[in-house]
Amino acid sequence: MMRGRSAPRFAIPADSPHPRPAAPGPAQRGLRWAGLIALAALAAGGLERAGLPAALLLGPMLVAIGFGLGGAKLAIPRPLFSLCQALVGCMIAQSLSLSVLQEVGRDWPIFALGVTSVIAAGFASGWVLARLEVLPGSTAIWGSAPGAASAMVLMCGDFGADMRLVAFMQYTRVLIVALLAALVAHLATGGAGQGAEAVDWLAVPDWPGLAATLALALGSVLLGRWLPIPGAALLLPLIGGAVLEGTGVIEIVLPQPLLALAYACVGIGVGLRFDRAVTGHALRALPRILAAIACLVALCGLMAGALVVFAGIDPLSAYLATSPGGADTVAIIASATDVDVAFVMAMQMARFLLILITGPTLARMVARRFGS
Repeated sequence: MMRGRSAPRFAIPADSPHPRPAAPGPAQRGLRWAGLIALAALAAGGLERAGLPAALLLGPMLVAIGFGLGGAKLAIPRPLFSLCQALVGCMIAQSLSLSVLQEVGRDWPIFALGVTSVIAAGFASGWVLARLEVLPGSTAIWGSAPGAASAMVLMCGDFGADMRLVAFMQYTRVLIVALLAALVAHLATGGAGQGAEAVDWLAVPDWPGLAATLALALGSVLLGRWLPIPGAALLLPLIGGAVLEGTGVIEIVLPQPLLALAYACVGIGVGLRFDRAVTGHALRALPRILAAIACLVALCGLMAGALVVFAGIDPLSAYLATSPGGADTVAIIASATDVDVAFVMAMQMARFLLILITGPTLARMVARRFGS
């Protein structure tokens, strides 16, 4: 008889107890891929037209989850998935501009307080979920990280977390927080926003810049195969792209169709990992996950109030800056409203960088304490 702690109630079986279906043949696999791609495109277009955040990623992910639960037995090839991770890293590197660093340098005490407070609230939420055995320790920490949803999902698997549950937590929070932020911005401006900038899908890209960006992404993927760095496919182009673009060596160019394909590939790659066991557990844990998200949003609202009272920041800028959603969705909302965009994005990106630095260490600590 085994002694010690009983098996945690959040344990998720790696395999279903039901017999595995036979692997599909080439023709059947091709038909499944064709159906998946067509439905993913329709879902992404529908969510985009409805104005939902991260539609180009969430639409394909939801469709892929349906195929995964249906036993489609499909998977994105690892080299392609790594290349799409690298393109997402290049996209994030574009946001790490010199103006963001200058903004942080001017008001570093405010940023230090705001960033560390939000991160502490997020990781405290993850600790509680792990302590209550709602989720495994490492998964709870990565899923509760307040911001950088795409990066957290792409990196967490290399640190022992369950990518499927992390994706469920992160994108549920991103969706809720983005909708709340959009509602607050709408109410604060009386519906007089500037409107989102239209996307020119057929714009001719800067070909030398596009070639340099693709070379950076491909080179990062190849280099990442030889370096023992978790999440190298994302981190190498993120750090390298920020340095190279900041010093004027290259200009990162990502045409919207290429970025949409990268988002869709990441969404499909994550969605196909879902099965009935993990989805059933996620739904059972949903009420407590939603409660944790509500507490995190409320704490960030209190921190925004502190910035208004003690630092003189306007309420809407403070709320968007401390919002624990994705930096990309916050950027879209901020650009369509009358706020201090530089302050908002500087706070968001400073938090993103600190999470990248502290996340792995905190995840290991919690995983060792509660079991991974």
